[in-house]
Amino acid sequence: MPRFAPARAAGSTAAVLAAVLLAVGLGAPAAADPSNESTNAKGFTVEPLPEGGWRVTLELEEPLPVRDAAPELAVDGQIVGAAKESPDGLTLTTETTDPAVADAGGVEVAWNGEVPGVAAAARRGAPWQFTPKPFHRKPVYTDPATPGRYAVERLDYHLGDTPTTLPGLSGLPVELRAAVYAPAKARGERPVVVFLHGRHSACYNPVTRQTNNTNWPCAEGFIPIDSYLGYTETARALASHGYVVVSVSANGINAKDASFTDDNGAAARGELVMKHLDLLAQWNGKRGHPLKDRLDLSDVGLMGHSRGGEGVVEAALMNAERRHPYGIRAVLPLAPVDFGRASLPDVPMAVLLPYCDGDVSNQQGQHFFDDTRYSLDDDVLRSSLMIMGANHNFFNTEWTPGDSVSPSGDDWSPATDEVCGTASPSRLTAAEQRAVGTAYMAGFFRLVQGGERAFLPLFDGTNGTVPSAGRAEVYAQAQQPSSRRADLAPLERPAGNVTVSGFDLGAYCHSVASRVPAGDTACSATTQTSKVPHWTPATFATWVPTSPVLRLRWSEASVSPSVRIALGPGQRDADRYDALTFRLARDESAVGDVDLDVTVTDHKGRSATVRVGDVSPALTPFPASTNTTNGVNRLGKTWLRTVRVPVDDLARRVDEDNLRYVTFRPATPTGGAYLSDVAFDSTGVGRGGPTGAVRVSIGDATAAEGDGAGTARMRLTLSDRLKGPARLHVQTAASGSASAGQVPLLSFPVTLPKGAREATIQVPLTGNTAVNPAELRYKITISAPTGVVIGDGFAWLTVTDDDAV
Repeated sequence: MPRFAPARAAGSTAAVLAAVLLAVGLGAPAAADPSNESTNAKGFTVEPLPEGGWRVTLELEEPLPVRDAAPELAVDGQIVGAAKESPDGLTLTTETTDPAVADAGGVEVAWNGEVPGVAAAARRGAPWQFTPKPFHRKPVYTDPATPGRYAVERLDYHLGDTPTTLPGLSGLPVELRAAVYAPAKARGERPVVVFLHGRHSACYNPVTRQTNNTNWPCAEGFIPIDSYLGYTETARALASHGYVVVSVSANGINAKDASFTDDNGAAARGELVMKHLDLLAQWNGKRGHPLKDRLDLSDVGLMGHSRGGEGVVEAALMNAERRHPYGIRAVLPLAPVDFGRASLPDVPMAVLLPYCDGDVSNQQGQHFFDDTRYSLDDDVLRSSLMIMGANHNFFNTEWTPGDSVSPSGDDWSPATDEVCGTASPSRLTAAEQRAVGTAYMAGFFRLVQGGERAFLPLFDGTNGTVPSAGRAEVYAQAQQPSSRRADLAPLERPAGNVTVSGFDLGAYCHSVASRVPAGDTACSATTQTSKVPHWTPATFATWVPTSPVLRLRWSEASVSPSVRIALGPGQRDADRYDALTFRLARDESAVGDVDLDVTVTDHKGRSATVRVGDVSPALTPFPASTNTTNGVNRLGKTWLRTVRVPVDDLARRVDEDNLRYVTFRPATPTGGAYLSDVAFDSTGVGRGGPTGAVRVSIGDATAAEGDGAGTARMRLTLSDRLKGPARLHVQTAASGSASAGQVPLLSFPVTLPKGAREATIQVPLTGNTAVNPAELRYKITISAPTGVVIGDGFAWLTVTDDDAV
């Protein structure tokens, strides 16, 4: 018999609701105050499953608030899995083999690994910080926000709320609607930029101000929320310089993606972008159409906000599968989610992360940068930017109180937080946030598509800024095109040219402690993944290792600690490059001043040393606060920054044409740091386009359970024969499947040999002799590829009972 109990209140109105408003990744629904405390929970059941394990179900008084983050269920303060949402948003379920849930005392909604009411393990009192040396930013005198020479005309289209269906949305109908901003009287075909908004409520009642996200088309008395109109400032800035900007509506996906998709709508969003590109291509050749001969679809940029960020990555990958792809040459995910960890090589990419993001608070979109860095030897620029003082919603005017027509709210809470609260001096106003958003979004597309290199310092790690960005502080990670860099040591795993010695801890780490198998070193011990964007577990790949780097700790007892990198042929001539670069962050456990010296040594034994603190704030802690929401403090983030040491600064003391070693040594008595991506490089963009990488997909399979330990065979297919070895990870029993029963929850790597066109993987099974009347389906995910890209990354393994009745 199932157990039933009233759900334990998570403090007050803000408990469940604030946690909901803090997590996913698109806009929060309405102007509800997250600090207002009343529980949304009604009751829960814990039901044993015939095949073993338990199904946990939580009922809600009101539909789950609409966020970009994916909901999770926590039992007695411990997260047990991602939750599947019912079509009406009133029921959440997950399945688990954890026996502790059988005696559950309470079940709550959690977001991004944060459980309402569970106190943070952070230190109490004001956090320690030190003031770094003055940090010079390079002014860029051409401002992307300055209007161009073209007047802007609107050529919007609306083909109805249900004119098309999407396979990724189970064939459900969606709208084809967009705002089009075009340069008036511009001659010839113009570059195209497509904007895709994120997950927000689809409809609202203009009288009651109530929102609704369970119906599409909107129910009687409700009208669509025009999220697609929220990027007008950026669109007009680009259009005035000759770009055609198309901002598309995705309300039909938002209303259904929680219940009718396997991937939270990523594929559907990619399909929607491709539908609009097909429409534009049709109209570009249609006599008499206002867009006739005005669109250059060989030069396309994509911007996606929140779940739209994952959507435009999917669109770029889908586009590359076509026989005649569009020329998608730039992709910008804005405050994105990344549930499945697909890489995107061969396309210049800039990921924008708002430091005060209260929805996608764990900033999981950082993985788009981390996972793609060495996935292929591609020749394009990619960067990841941390925008201080910015929240999730205010890049879109329709999600901004005071600017929106429909209900909206500030996704950050609490409002009194001394770093990100609305009254904090370090928090950007809505207007300031949109201005910095326009500067970097317009600047990126004009850099990549327009070839305006004046904007390169905004993205290449040289810390440029423009007047329209105002007082916003923006920090950067950047990887230059492969033709403009020499990789000395990625520092993702041991290498023959790298010697690590003398540290209290000097080990290659990955992931958070709760997701690291025995014998591996965790990069972070925190359960608050909002503090560690690099190591956030992905919703559909929770056990796949994330973002390996070298972790260092030292004390006064350490004996001559150093990291020495021996340079081989082809790496010794630094005179070909602008700078010695690496990514660096302060270790989360460090106390007090932390600094490093980096030394280069030439073939005659002469050396030149630069102190990191003299050229970069990378070892300065990010702002922390003492305020919490439901016991959770999401600030004091650990995030690597790119450090650039100009080669000219080294050339005065060494022969930069013939170097032998690069060495890192502590410059403070105690401390700790994360280190990766040591290279010589020169800044540049490269020219990207649809990737030609081989695509790998996984197919559905059926297997009999057996009577004990066994395996199920599943097939991987490739779009072409591999020219070199490749690697990916398999996650079994991923979120959204029956996570209890015959298929254990685990991940494992798969290597594909050179020449392969297909492969078979073995998924572990645990059968039994009990009679089970129902088949069980398990979602299997492939992700984090190297040497290939993901085609269809999700498959279902159906396990049948083979025991006689």
